[in-house]
Amino acid sequence: MTHTKISQMLNINYPIFQGGMAWISDADLAAAVSNAGGLGVIAGGNAEKHIVEIQIDKIRTLTDKPFALNVMLLSPFADDIIDLAIEKKVPIVITGAGSPGKYIDRLKEAGIKIIPVVPSVALAKRMEGLGVDALIAEGTEAGGHIGELTTMALVPQVVDAVSIPVIAAGGIADGRGAAAAFMLGAEGIQVGTRFLVAHECNVHRNYKEMVLDAKDTSSVVTGRPTGHPVRILKNKLYRQYCDLEKKNASAEELEALGAGTLRKAVVEGDVTYGSVMAGQVAGLIQKEQSAAEIVDEIFAECEAIVKKIAGRA
Repeated sequence: MTHTKISQMLNINYPIFQGGMAWISDADLAAAVSNAGGLGVIAGGNAEKHIVEIQIDKIRTLTDKPFALNVMLLSPFADDIIDLAIEKKVPIVITGAGSPGKYIDRLKEAGIKIIPVVPSVALAKRMEGLGVDALIAEGTEAGGHIGELTTMALVPQVVDAVSIPVIAAGGIADGRGAAAAFMLGAEGIQVGTRFLVAHECNVHRNYKEMVLDAKDTSSVVTGRPTGHPVRILKNKLYRQYCDLEKKNASAEELEALGAGTLRKAVVEGDVTYGSVMAGQVAGLIQKEQSAAEIVDEIFAECEAIVKKIAGRA
């Protein structure tokens, strides 16, 4: 399962992407995943250009392996971050929360691979028509900003609709999830929540503990009325969202409640009123490991499952 179209395209040993998690996916984590044979990803989030530049410069001191930059297209600094990716000759750009259409020609001229995150078949087909290199089909099980379709439903429909490689994301944290994704036709997987408890992840200790303590029902969705729903772990912030929604609060009021709460959780360790973004698989995660151990374990489990299935044929 390691030699797929996406691993060959990107020159990585394992077809696994580390999710681009704002405030979390920095050079330390991304380099660790890249050195483990996967694709480490630096998250641009809503950061300004000079902040992202520091992370790009740093990762090149930590690894000589391929890495990617995740660009959130809703960011007010998206244009600057794209300029930076071109200036710094970042090998791969992953985009989310919109269409990278206006940037594609410039990125291609710079020799940069473009891989958008898509929540639907319609957007997947549109992205393929624009000439992107691959797609990340992300199901609603994922942490952070989400769509509506589940990974199980979305991935095979996207695979059938396009001819470029598809990476499955959302609800994948072990070899069983990886094997399922490959059986659905994916050429690779993206993992976010499990890397939250990697030794190299610099998220606050309280955040890690909340992920490790999570149960199957700990993950909830906030902010649906805003049109930009976000999956987090249940806490008092979630209850505040629920109270506002019951009062038919405006989208502006809901967005104001969420402003700055991700940083509060990640940096300050406030997991009571901070936004602890994590996917539905948080309940599966029971231990801290190095990024290399996580990658190796996922693919060892995946290979064992595939061999077991093949032995029954």
